[in-house]
Amino acid sequence: MTTAVARRRSASRFSVANAGPFTYALLVVVLVASVFPLYYSFLIASKDNSALGEAVPSLVPGGNLVANLARVFDTVDFWLAMQNSLVVAGTVAISNVVLGTLAGFAFARLRFRGRDSLFLVVVGTAMVPTQLGVVPLYMLMSDLDWYGTLQAVVVPALIGSFSVFWMRQACEESVPYELVEAARVDGCGVLRTFWHVAFPAVRPQAAVMGMFTFMTAWNDFFWPLIVLDPNDSPTVQVALSALASGYYTDYSLMLSGASLAVLPVVAIFVLLARQVVGGIMQGAVKG
Repeated sequence: MTTAVARRRSASRFSVANAGPFTYALLVVVLVASVFPLYYSFLIASKDNSALGEAVPSLVPGGNLVANLARVFDTVDFWLAMQNSLVVAGTVAISNVVLGTLAGFAFARLRFRGRDSLFLVVVGTAMVPTQLGVVPLYMLMSDLDWYGTLQAVVVPALIGSFSVFWMRQACEESVPYELVEAARVDGCGVLRTFWHVAFPAVRPQAAVMGMFTFMTAWNDFFWPLIVLDPNDSPTVQVALSALASGYYTDYSLMLSGASLAVLPVVAIFVLLARQVVGGIMQGAVKG
């Protein structure tokens, strides 16, 4: 026991010693490259369009942010767009976490005939281009009288092949067969085994997948533009496209809306930061 602890401490000291000045400099460069586009969008949102013509752009925020944000809400119904996107992205993310984890657990730890073949079919659907199904899907939404409603955006995205694949791999790595069999011996059914054994084990990976799914649904533009009425039920991305439309692009107005649109995604990441980082790092410490 003492030897194992000594080895871990030695490995920790070795890893810290390897993080030299070059490593920290590289991390700073990556951080600046990641944050600067967001900060520059905020800068333009706080100024007027004349700031884009400056030979040496100022990195100090201007004083027009409140006025530009007010113009965003005067130009489009941005509150409604934010609410619609939160409903769509939140529902899609929760659904993919629940259904994807259930399906992943079934494909990974339940034995039934045709399991591997069915899993290949599910993964194979990811190879079909999204644009190929737009016309029949639009016809289906029209037949269901769902045009212009949020369920036309939510229902087709309730579960995706990527979610099933991701959670199946997570269950393969984190849920041993022995643990499932022990739960069955104790009298647990399939759903109880999933809820008390499998789901707690794959919670970090589920958080990562939920975050990715939320971002994908939040940033989706193509399908909501087709199936939603941009005047009655827009999402954030459709509203942003309305801000950028016209003969003259008001970049201060457009980037003010973009700055607002990124806030919910940042808030979700902050709330799930520990689970997301844990899920990303879990694979790195295997073995």
